[in-house]
Amino acid sequence: MEIRNAIHPDHYVHMNTEQLRKHFLINDLFAPQALKLIYSYYDRLIVGSALPVNFPLEIQVDEKIIGTAHLLDRREMGIINIGGEGVVTVDNRVFELQSRDGLYVGMGSQNISFNSKDSSRPAMFYFNCAPAHRAYPTTPVICKETEAVELGEIESSNKRTIRKYIHPDGVQSCQLVMGMTQLSKGCVWNTMPVHTHQRRMEAYLYFDLPSENVVFHLMGDPAETRHLVVRNQEAVLSPSWSIHSGAGTSSYTFIWGMVGENQTFTDMDGVSMGELK
Repeated sequence: MEIRNAIHPDHYVHMNTEQLRKHFLINDLFAPQALKLIYSYYDRLIVGSALPVNFPLEIQVDEKIIGTAHLLDRREMGIINIGGEGVVTVDNRVFELQSRDGLYVGMGSQNISFNSKDSSRPAMFYFNCAPAHRAYPTTPVICKETEAVELGEIESSNKRTIRKYIHPDGVQSCQLVMGMTQLSKGCVWNTMPVHTHQRRMEAYLYFDLPSENVVFHLMGDPAETRHLVVRNQEAVLSPSWSIHSGAGTSSYTFIWGMVGENQTFTDMDGVSMGELK
């Protein structure tokens, strides 16, 4: 398990490109037959992935880091499959996930494993895991059954569809909120005008990005913005003090996950275009 320490905004402004990427960008997430966990000190969110090909991958944790025998003894998890058909087994309960389907796994679950139904087109599981103080039922999320919210316009290059997977009006959780945003063909901007979440941090996974294309992820204090060049299937940690917007060289999809003080989707501190620097 890799540990990422929190960075103070006064420290961030002095970082060069390599340092920004080291602390905020997560690459090499999906390696065949590998499970990856990144433990962030921003609200203690864990960002993880699993790409099973020939046999199942089971989550194992270092008790020195987690402090418990099982990952979800005091945590909850949201999983979304972005690959081929897959299977998640939670304490002997089997959940089949098509591409874009998700699964909420409640606190107290002990044994979690990931598998693919077809090794020639393996599943690719992305997950966020957050501290919890209350157990909610483990519940599958079928992508096509989630509410599709259309936002933006073609004229401003930000027409997009938002699907909320884990949220107060859908699958219940203790604090984790998770969903997916897909940009329409020809649109490249997400979350502009920008905002910050003083009460929550966020993590983004960018995917569906064609080869040789990139997303310029904007981050930082609104008066001290920087950018990260993000490629397909790479993730970004976004502290509560940072904006989190992006523009791609093509359309793309991203998964967002938030943890913090509340689960109010609209609890944002807006930033006007005139304030950005």
